[in-house]
Amino acid sequence: MRLLLYDRVTALAPGESITGIKTFCLSEEYFRRHFSKEALVPSVIFIEAMAQLLGWLIIHTHNFRLSAVMSLIEDVKLAPDLRPGFSAEISGHLISTSGSDSLGSARMLVDGREIASIGRIIYVHSSMADQDALRKLFRYYAGPGWTVEG
Repeated sequence: MRLLLYDRVTALAPGESITGIKTFCLSEEYFRRHFSKEALVPSVIFIEAMAQLLGWLIIHTHNFRLSAVMSLIEDVKLAPDLRPGFSAEISGHLISTSGSDSLGSARMLVDGREIASIGRIIYVHSSMADQDALRKLFRYYAGPGWTVEG
């Protein structure tokens, strides 16, 4: 099973930034048989959501010619686990990128309040990427209204 931890991309500026939305519902697959009394969204899920969205910014910036794999995170701040039933805005910013690696930062807000951030996130790149497959995945994962040239 693969968990997509954002619902849609709402803004994209290749080489600069990406923004998306994630609504955390009680029906999420990772809640099944996981909690006995009170469901909470594990804060590690926030890290993965930010990493996924920023990874797509990197892939899009490089015209789908590579895959990006998160390799290091630093300066992480996380709110205590929250109860499901909220929507979060996720934003990622690209600080630098080359053919071999990228550096960025990300944050997650709920009603204007920061619930998670990564001050520094490094990705290594793999050139073993199928451009057409990545384009199709981006169109599918980004949500309605996104087109990709090529």
